[in-house]
Amino acid sequence: MTDVLRPRALAPGDVVAVAAPAGPLEHDAVRLLERGVATLTAMGFRVRRAPLTEPGRRRWWAAGTPAEQAEEFNRLLRDREVRAIVAHTGGQATVGWLDRLDLDAVRADPKPVLGCSDVSLLLLALHARTGLVGVHGDMATYGFGGSWHTDRTGPAVHAGPAAPAVHGTDVLADLYRRALTDPAPLGPLPELRLRPGAVGGRECWSPGRATGPLIGGLLGRLAALQATPFALAAERFDGAVLFWEEVDRPLSAVWQDLHLLRLSGVFDRIAAMVVGVPHRVTAAGCAEDGPAPSLREVVFDVLGDRPLPVLGQVELGHAGPNLPLPLGVRATVDATARTLTLDEAAVTPP
Repeated sequence: MTDVLRPRALAPGDVVAVAAPAGPLEHDAVRLLERGVATLTAMGFRVRRAPLTEPGRRRWWAAGTPAEQAEEFNRLLRDREVRAIVAHTGGQATVGWLDRLDLDAVRADPKPVLGCSDVSLLLLALHARTGLVGVHGDMATYGFGGSWHTDRTGPAVHAGPAAPAVHGTDVLADLYRRALTDPAPLGPLPELRLRPGAVGGRECWSPGRATGPLIGGLLGRLAALQATPFALAAERFDGAVLFWEEVDRPLSAVWQDLHLLRLSGVFDRIAAMVVGVPHRVTAAGCAEDGPAPSLREVVFDVLGDRPLPVLGQVELGHAGPNLPLPLGVRATVDATARTLTLDEAAVTPP
């Protein structure tokens, strides 16, 4: 199995590239991306926007053709001045160019890649093939420029009992800055406030405590990746803390994807599960003459009686903002105490 490949820690003034590995910049999101760039700049980085993040650059549902997206991303991987790559948004396009990735460039100069949603496919593929510690977390447009700011998220909608709910650009910026620049573990992750309408507050779905490497992303993308040559080796799930979230899908699709992972043996290997806050996950297709299942009920319908700690309603996914979760880094889940702790750093000393 490929070893974990940690990038070196960033320093103040290092170049962070904002790229478009998935969807285009929509015209009504231009201001959000500009604010996201300003947020990254205020964190102490020099920000470079890749050409495909410009308004008007698109092909169908993507920021460019697969060849254009791969060329731009690989150019950033090969650029020694670029020390990290942040996706500006997700979408539907990443799968179209995974087979064009310059994996040798990743191995020669590993740098953190940040993103979620469709970009989690890229993070997982890079981790599977090179061991790269990518960071599942917020993106430039709808994260750093959107859900990080109070005019997008509004007041707190919960203050969970496990830890005080925190929110604000300063708190989030410090958390992400430490993840990228500090070769020391982040330790216990704070509980974040979510955007209005999201039902938040971490929940103990199954008690217990476990430690293992973090593996996960958008559930549908993770399940789909396992049917490709970029699939994570079975050993990657041994003792792992599996985290996932989902958006814009019916519970029946979540149930099917969880069963795909069950059939592939994933649930017999992992040590714990962390479930993000679902966003626009509906009960469409359920019988009209009975109550629809909850997401928790769907999860345990698939898990059965496996004695896994399960921590639900964790701040990852489209309900935003996101905790930074580095793939392959050891974390401790205490579902009983409703805490998630990063025990290792995402980066090595410079």
